[in-house]
Amino acid sequence: MKVTKDMLHPDLQKYYTPFTLAAPLISTEIGIKINNFLFQFLESKKIKGFKNEVVEVPSKSSETLIRTRIFSPENQAENLPCVLFNHGGGYLMGNPEQFLSIIEKLLQARPCVLIAPDYRLSLEAPYPASFNDCYDTLLWAKENAEKLQINPNLFIIAGHSAGGGLTAAITNKVRDTQDVKIAFQMPIYPMLDDRQDTDSSRDMDVPVWNTKSNNFAWKTYLREIYEKKMDVPVYAAPGRNTDFTGFPPTITFIGEYEPFRDETLSYIENLRSAGIPVKFKFYEKVFHGFDMVAPTSSVGMDAIQFTIDSFCEFYDKYCK
Repeated sequence: MKVTKDMLHPDLQKYYTPFTLAAPLISTEIGIKINNFLFQFLESKKIKGFKNEVVEVPSKSSETLIRTRIFSPENQAENLPCVLFNHGGGYLMGNPEQFLSIIEKLLQARPCVLIAPDYRLSLEAPYPASFNDCYDTLLWAKENAEKLQINPNLFIIAGHSAGGGLTAAITNKVRDTQDVKIAFQMPIYPMLDDRQDTDSSRDMDVPVWNTKSNNFAWKTYLREIYEKKMDVPVYAAPGRNTDFTGFPPTITFIGEYEPFRDETLSYIENLRSAGIPVKFKFYEKVFHGFDMVAPTSSVGMDAIQFTIDSFCEFYDKYCK
């Protein structure tokens, strides 16, 4: 489907041309490298009014250290729920600092400690590197609960796009292993299924993230699995999961004009069929990441408010 400018929400139409022209920056290796070079300059950013820390989490699956941002209330007096926040970027690019705006809103909404790993990216380290980094950070947080002043039985897993895919994958593994207890998950417009066999993923020509960039991202992330003709595990592509029993309550939203639309709708349907509480909203006439690209637009503000309101509702209900 070729999405034209006039098909978009009026508040998003001004972004059509610049983000169409910028498409090569997220669908080619050189473009990804340029993006990641620029993202480095965000690493010093802080959130005012909260304690900001940077720690090196030792990986359990490699000899690397995982640069991790930790945000917590100043003068924290009690153990709090812990949010593991996985940043987006197609598994190819980005860092936690790219998402400080939504992180700050979550911190302001309810008392919590938020931990955001700067996981390895797929150009240099394909699956399972990013998944392992995020999961290892989760286990590290549980092991260091007393020092971090977190409740080891109240984890919230969250993330946007590829971070949403990592969120769903982590939740899946936790369901299988029972390593920690997850209060609820927030896989926002998640990148779930490498097969790209839905109408929205097969043919979506739209600004920001389209079929071409999605295909490039999956081939890069899973290249070793594809090269060896191995089966793709559900922890790599959680859209392949068929058993949703025991999953935690879930919050998400998705837009009409984006590759992840149909796989997210299927994911939500499967959760509901398994009796899992779900808070979900569908946005018409929007592209992928519209809330990040246009946070002050009416539709962007609505999506952000939905995220925060849902977070507060589930926090109050499940973090007891």
